[in-house]
Amino acid sequence: MKKTSTFQNSLIWFGAAVSLAEILTGTSFAPLGMARGIAAIVLGHIIGGVLFFFAGLIGGRTGRSSMETTKMSFGQKGGLLFAFLNVLQLVGWTAIMIYDGALAIDGIFSGSHWVWCAVIGGLIVVWILVGVTNLGWINKISMAALLVLTVVLCYVIFFGRSAGEAASDGSLTFGAAVELAVAMPLSWLPLISDYTREAEKPFAATMASTVTYSLVSCWMYIIGMGAAIYTGESDIAQIMMKAGLGIAALIILVLSTVTTTFLDAWSAGISCESLSKKLAGHGKWVAVIVTLVGIVASILFPMDDITGFLYLIGSVFAPMIAILITDFFILKKDSFSQSFNWLNLAVWLVGFVIYRCLMTVDIIVGYTLVDMLATMLLCLIANAAQKRLAKK
Repeated sequence: MKKTSTFQNSLIWFGAAVSLAEILTGTSFAPLGMARGIAAIVLGHIIGGVLFFFAGLIGGRTGRSSMETTKMSFGQKGGLLFAFLNVLQLVGWTAIMIYDGALAIDGIFSGSHWVWCAVIGGLIVVWILVGVTNLGWINKISMAALLVLTVVLCYVIFFGRSAGEAASDGSLTFGAAVELAVAMPLSWLPLISDYTREAEKPFAATMASTVTYSLVSCWMYIIGMGAAIYTGESDIAQIMMKAGLGIAALIILVLSTVTTTFLDAWSAGISCESLSKKLAGHGKWVAVIVTLVGIVASILFPMDDITGFLYLIGSVFAPMIAILITDFFILKKDSFSQSFNWLNLAVWLVGFVIYRCLMTVDIIVGYTLVDMLATMLLCLIANAAQKRLAKK
């Protein structure tokens, strides 16, 4: 099987981070002001990046996909719950990304929303059919174009305007901002192993992926925040239009949407392989179907506010990855041969409830970190208690 190089993995996650969704999320940080906003973004990405790294390293060392690694903690059938939830969130992400991309393009270039949805979706299908290990020069050209154009966009926002910085208005707390920063890397946790499992050098590829994604994602957040603070605009398409970027704006919007959404659709296909043996080896075609569903959903349904969706993803997958990290790195335990690991499933449910409860509390470091530490501690206590009962 052809393996991916460390550089290829870096390109994949560069493309994932250069995302319209990340820029739009960054606009929410404007009430904090530039200094506190950057601090919240960096802190959130450090927390999310550490989790991202460990999740990817598990896949790299075991050679298993993200949803196959969950079976190591929850059992063959227990892991299906997370595979199913992951497919649902990936179908949702696919639709959201196509919707956002088409909406932004439509704001600059007059045309029908459904036409841009179809164009973006069609390009995603092309990426899927080419495949992760064969993208090669397509990815290199796309990433080079995105890098140049994003630098231009950054210059337009931070140096092309004379407006002063908006003052902090207190409508967003620092803790809530940290949580929004954690949310994006957290949303990739159920996907990272789908790519590190095919790496030639698992540790190096995972580290490169983590650093690349975290740095570029911070950059995207700061672009969005800067746009809202310095230009008074939260609509990135309008900023591009006023700056006269024209065709460059079209390339940024299309490529950034395609390179990010491709990963969602591709991983949905891989997760479906974990759901049923009948789908084994057909993940590529499932990914195509997921993209088609995303196109239809993006045309039919409004998807303007994704904050609640991000928090739901966090509440499901933060305690899941906490248990997986505890089992793999601390307890050195593997439940892959079991049907269910009921103890870990119970711990996950408690972790899920804790996360939802913490959402009502303002914590300076956000509640993902607190929830994961609580879940890891609970997992260790539960396993120790189980061992004692087994001895008796």
